[in-house]
Amino acid sequence: MKTEKKANRLINEKSPYLRQHAYNPVNWYPWSKEAFEKAKREDKPVFLSIGYSTCHWCHVMEKESFEDEEISQILNEYFVPIKVDREERPDIDSIYMNVCMLMTGHGGWPLTVFLTPDKKPFYAGTYFPKESTYTRIGLKDLLLKIAKMWKEDREALLNRSKKVLEYLKEYNQKKGEKQLKLDIFERSYERFKDIFDPYYGGFGHRPKFPSPHNFMFLLRYYYKTKRENALTMVEHTLKNMRLGGIFDHIGYGFHRYSTDERWLLPHFEKMLYDQAMLTIAYAETYQVTKDPFYKKVVEEILEYVKRDMTSQEGGFYSAEDADSEGEEGKFYVWSYKELKEILGEDFDIIRRVFNITEEGNYREEATGRLTGKNILYMKKTLEEVAQELKMPVEDIEKIVDRARKKLFEVRKKRVHPLKDTKILTDWNGLMIAAFSIAGQVLDRKEYTETAKKAADFILEKMKTEEGFLLHRYKDEEAKFEGKLDDYAFLTWGLIELYNVSFEKKYLKEAIQLTEKMIKHFWDEKDGGFFMTPDFIKEELIIRPKESYDGAIPSGNSVAAYNLFRLFKITGNKKYEDYGIKTVNAFADKIESLLTSYSMMLVAFDFYAAEGIDIILTGKNIDSFIKNINSKFLPHKTVLYKKEDTISEIAPFTKDIPVSKEQKAYICKNFTCGMPVDNVEKLYKVLE
Repeated sequence: MKTEKKANRLINEKSPYLRQHAYNPVNWYPWSKEAFEKAKREDKPVFLSIGYSTCHWCHVMEKESFEDEEISQILNEYFVPIKVDREERPDIDSIYMNVCMLMTGHGGWPLTVFLTPDKKPFYAGTYFPKESTYTRIGLKDLLLKIAKMWKEDREALLNRSKKVLEYLKEYNQKKGEKQLKLDIFERSYERFKDIFDPYYGGFGHRPKFPSPHNFMFLLRYYYKTKRENALTMVEHTLKNMRLGGIFDHIGYGFHRYSTDERWLLPHFEKMLYDQAMLTIAYAETYQVTKDPFYKKVVEEILEYVKRDMTSQEGGFYSAEDADSEGEEGKFYVWSYKELKEILGEDFDIIRRVFNITEEGNYREEATGRLTGKNILYMKKTLEEVAQELKMPVEDIEKIVDRARKKLFEVRKKRVHPLKDTKILTDWNGLMIAAFSIAGQVLDRKEYTETAKKAADFILEKMKTEEGFLLHRYKDEEAKFEGKLDDYAFLTWGLIELYNVSFEKKYLKEAIQLTEKMIKHFWDEKDGGFFMTPDFIKEELIIRPKESYDGAIPSGNSVAAYNLFRLFKITGNKKYEDYGIKTVNAFADKIESLLTSYSMMLVAFDFYAAEGIDIILTGKNIDSFIKNINSKFLPHKTVLYKKEDTISEIAPFTKDIPVSKEQKAYICKNFTCGMPVDNVEKLYKVLE
């Protein structure tokens, strides 16, 4: 007779990741005072496991170990096991990921850390198989070994935890001794050039991550220097990514990263932040090149986000899993036979376009054997395929669109990967920025409306009465104090939303959030912003501070970018001062890791460039706005002075009269010239 599984404490959590583990036989605790009190009371070490709902190797470790009775028994007897969703608690993840990096030289998820009952780490790693192999220790042997040491040689573990904490504090609190110089742009460009893959695009070898802020930096470098190679690196990469298997050719949107150098074999989960940052990169590249290829990619990504990742209330969901029915990628791959049956007479063209073969191109992760399944990807553009087949490209496009719709309908009936429907303030801020920028560049009002609805949702549901942000919203519950990324990323989104809507309330909110960020997150001693606010009640072993621009930009980089832009908008020198102090706080790190701070360099570039301020007035300014938005002007500030005057925010505009006719004042260093009253003149001035 089959016994019903018993739920553990995680059943009471909102996090989809924690709830995934609610029926493990492991006696899991969420991160809580109760868990650490139990560890102290029972004199046990803590087994900390950190992951997220769409993490493939987290699923593997759960299946192999956390659903296993033998492992569960060891964990429950000798440890206090704690599960953390890294997306709900990025502060905890940041601290212990840095521990893992310091101890092992690498990181990733699932993150596995052993702690003393007072939260101090003494051993860390990532994924562990259940049983040991020739090359790595298994979880069972590791647990038994640490349990034995805790009993018989605890002093060694405690000494180790003490040293780790010292290193961690030194790493976290190291003060920058330098001031960033302007030659940093040239040196960073040269470094990107050195590690660029001229065959497939991207930087370095496999695995390859999109890191769209790299393209934002290179586009600005190209704008200043007109070095064609900077633009070539961006275009070559963005085109190959869109053609590759990392892009979902049926439902649109980008997968997390490519496991190979060709952008063919993706890690299949889809993250909201990737869609946001890639939208910005493709939109800016379209502005620079006017190539409709990039415009189409922006439209495709945003179609996916609006269709699959947007809640009824307007907020954006976090992610979609890589796995379905226990297999990674099963939802996304196709057999030769099934494609032939579905597509009929279109199959032969589609086979050529998407490189479909009977043996397939999707390999088993464990063995490397071909599975007979195909990831759809393109080696050539549709124009190139049309030339080969001596067909009009319009005919090929019609066949591909017809086939895509058929496959989409068939795929809809498959078991879908899990969707993580929690709404995160920081990632929503990035997506609001993306929709706002797309609204500007593509002149699409519906994108602006989507951004407004999301911003209004966050400001209504995820902000306290005192004006502080909360980090996560799920099932009508907003929880967890906002972190630096929440304030910085949402502010970025609100600035971009003002730029497309000219609704002053979004700019006012951006300024209020920035004031709170300065007051409660600033490091008076060493400069830069902490990840957590000063009023947080919970004690962590350190107060983390992140500056590295990884999969997404760091909160410090985006904060610096916002501060420089708000200085240009308001003329308030305080914002400029904090921006410079932020950049210089990390100058040593930037100098030593040139390509790992590309968003910080985007911020510094905005500060270093002369830039222009454009003040618009008049009732019919649409033609002016279209003209401005059609150009890539990365150092511009645009304000609209209408009856509800913007002068209380931007005092330097107070002498500009409100006009009935369209006028544009071009200003530099808070001094404005004579107005321009027609589009042709404006075009010449901006050129």
